[in-house]
Amino acid sequence: MKKVFPILVLLLFQGIQSQSYKIFDASEKFPISYATISFGNGNGLFADADGVFQFSKKRYRDIDSIFISALGYKEKGLTTEDLPKTILLTPDIAELQEVVVKAENLGKYKTKKKSSKVHDDYFRCWLPTVESEIAVFFPKDPLKSTKIASVFLPVMMESSRGSSSGKKQSFSTLFKMQFYQNSNGFPGKRLPGDDIIFRITNKDKTNFELDISEYKVFIPKNGVFISIQVLGYTDKEGKLQHTKKYHEVETRKGIVKVSTTFRPLLPFTDKIEDNITFTRRIFYKNRTWQRFDKKYSENNTLIQKGFMNYGMGLKMHIYEK
Repeated sequence: MKKVFPILVLLLFQGIQSQSYKIFDASEKFPISYATISFGNGNGLFADADGVFQFSKKRYRDIDSIFISALGYKEKGLTTEDLPKTILLTPDIAELQEVVVKAENLGKYKTKKKSSKVHDDYFRCWLPTVESEIAVFFPKDPLKSTKIASVFLPVMMESSRGSSSGKKQSFSTLFKMQFYQNSNGFPGKRLPGDDIIFRITNKDKTNFELDISEYKVFIPKNGVFISIQVLGYTDKEGKLQHTKKYHEVETRKGIVKVSTTFRPLLPFTDKIEDNITFTRRIFYKNRTWQRFDKKYSENNTLIQKGFMNYGMGLKMHIYEK
């Protein structure tokens, strides 16, 4: 009995700390993968592949309401006092996008590459958090159909600090990739198609190549914005972990929430002439895109040094017809 009591206390403590909730489609009753759970204060988290997320008043004591959203569904607001274990989202017909079918065989094509910009300078890297989505613009060949075969993502595998061996930190991080139309030089309406979910670990190359040829993504005539967004760390099987996405720091002005930084870091570059990189805070209501330049912030150290673009690259199939 003496051994049983501590175990029961531990299980009870874990239950208080972490309670699971599931998000389902209200019509078909299937789980909605990687739905966004916003706290209304600029913070939030994501559901996993099974539509599961964890929340408790113990863990997020200052949050009294949440807002759940996913592509093709109406946003749902709920109070945190009595959250239902199963949350149903209603499909939004107005937001459902038409499926675009591309021909399997468009004839001969030439492969063209736009190289990525890779470096290993910690102080010239973006520190990814779940709050930020980064988008980079790519133009289209004006006369020919252009399919994106691969996206090259420069990443920095930071070494353990204080380690004389320079050993890389071990990590496994889940990302989401999305595509947007060009709307007057800014990311506009999201292109049709599923989210592309992928994982980067410390064992991958610093010029990470993501093969997306099976998704048949063709660049619109006005160009395309390609975005990436951190979802969080994963376990060994690649399943999203339910960890707290920020920590609290006590200051003279009170408790300040500081977003958790995830690995790998994203190298920014000064080798691109135009400002083609945009970012936005995805847990805010309006989710407005901002060009990453001096108007974004004069105090940002990357901007001050002229490192205002994420050096993403492409492999493209340009068809002759």
